[in-house]
Amino acid sequence: MDAIILQILNGLDKGSAYALIALGLTLIFGTLGVVNFAHGALFMIGAFCAVTMQRLLTWSHLVVDPTRTDFLGNPMQTEVPYLASLVGVDTAQAMITWAVPLSIILVIPVMLFVGWAMERGLIKHFYKRPHADQILVTFGLAIVLGEIIRAVYGANPIQSPAPAMFSGSVDIGTYLGFQPNAVVYPIWRLVYFCFSAVIIAAVFAFLQFTTFGMVVRAGMADRETVGMLGIDIDKRFTLMFGLAAAVAGLAGAMYAPIVSPNYNMGMDFLVLSFVVVVVGGMGSLPGAVLAGFLLGILQGFASMNEVKAILPGIDQIIIYVVAIIILLTRPRGLMGRAGVMED
Repeated sequence: MDAIILQILNGLDKGSAYALIALGLTLIFGTLGVVNFAHGALFMIGAFCAVTMQRLLTWSHLVVDPTRTDFLGNPMQTEVPYLASLVGVDTAQAMITWAVPLSIILVIPVMLFVGWAMERGLIKHFYKRPHADQILVTFGLAIVLGEIIRAVYGANPIQSPAPAMFSGSVDIGTYLGFQPNAVVYPIWRLVYFCFSAVIIAAVFAFLQFTTFGMVVRAGMADRETVGMLGIDIDKRFTLMFGLAAAVAGLAGAMYAPIVSPNYNMGMDFLVLSFVVVVVGGMGSLPGAVLAGFLLGILQGFASMNEVKAILPGIDQIIIYVVAIIILLTRPRGLMGRAGVMED
């Protein structure tokens, strides 16, 4: 039972990332009808926003430290963050430790701008083009963005540690009545799952309970009729592209302590996330979230040593096997709508 609970937690961890990326993909497809293969790059950019915040907070200069001397008795120089001169050493150290959560302040405006620039500068020209053209141009954009990140930050992964109070593990088993240390799990992964749940709930609440969201949902269902009512639905859809980019960026920033950011991480998540979207049903927001967590949990169980001993390599293909089975039995996905991509 403890192994099962551990794999469920692993699945929820992976599923959280899949669900957030797939949610943004579905928002873009449902509003603009664009198959955005650059969405994984937005996840990557969000992760590097966390790296950038860490570097900004630790940006330092040399000062003379009278408490340290060399072998001749001369005062030595030491590096002190500029932030310490502004807010004090203790406060600066605390902010540096919390660099990843604080990167949210940077992620939201940066990703909104990146999403707006992508939509206005490139993707709007491909609305009426075939999906194959959209896939090619956005996949090319993803490669370009990845190469830009590599040129600026290098090709090696960059560690972005979680805050000290969340860097350890917690013994979940004791809360569930198991033996001590039976189910030990990293705290930050639990934080990431809770963070993802809050973001997903916030997106659904925004679409369900705000006037803006209601208009967007109406536009997703019947764009022409909403436009005839005098509503600039294109402008609202552009804002939704920015929102989808922000969701992907937040997912990437908070995932940085789990997987060290590198220029290729967007591609690693992109293909899996598209499988999640297809399994959930193209254009279905609840389906994307459901499929994300479902496939994440299945992948967690497939990674167990007992399972891999029977079926070697199953953890690498389980998502695709499940996708084939679901699409053979339900061609529109778990919660897909009629008419989506059936032209």
